[in-house]
Amino acid sequence: MSRESLEHLFSCFDTMYQVLGASAPNLTNDAYVVRTYEAARAMGDVALSFREVLGEVQSESVPVLHDVLLESVADDLTGAMLLFCLAIVVGPRVMVSLRDAREYVEFDEDALAVLREASAVLLAEILAVGEVAKSQGPIDDERWQQRARGLSQRLEEAGYADSFGFSR
Repeated sequence: MSRESLEHLFSCFDTMYQVLGASAPNLTNDAYVVRTYEAARAMGDVALSFREVLGEVQSESVPVLHDVLLESVADDLTGAMLLFCLAIVVGPRVMVSLRDAREYVEFDEDALAVLREASAVLLAEILAVGEVAKSQGPIDDERWQQRARGLSQRLEEAGYADSFGFSR
């Protein structure tokens, strides 16, 4: 079960890396473009750490994670909604998945180190998104806020109210 859990968590980070990296060049707000590139790089580094522990691993997208991130880009090309989705909708659920994996699955020290690193990187990215968002000011558009709330609702309706799970 520990390998399957690590593979699933690898897929979560790899999915974030792929969507963030592919989306960044299409965003229109320079501060959000930079933050998205930096977040993509950080998620990619974590995915590589998982690969080092796992060895040969198939890269499989986590469909609901992929879809909600892409939806956030489609809803707002500035990048504000994508970063909101990362920091408020997706990131905390991945953090819970990481915590649950550490609590319920037995890992060797190398795997535990990757899980701790993944949590630290994700937390740092969530905080960095908060900092860049402060510099851009609030978004007072009710329609935007409704769409942003809809991202979380979509995950809840798909069965991911708290996390993305820690194994398939």
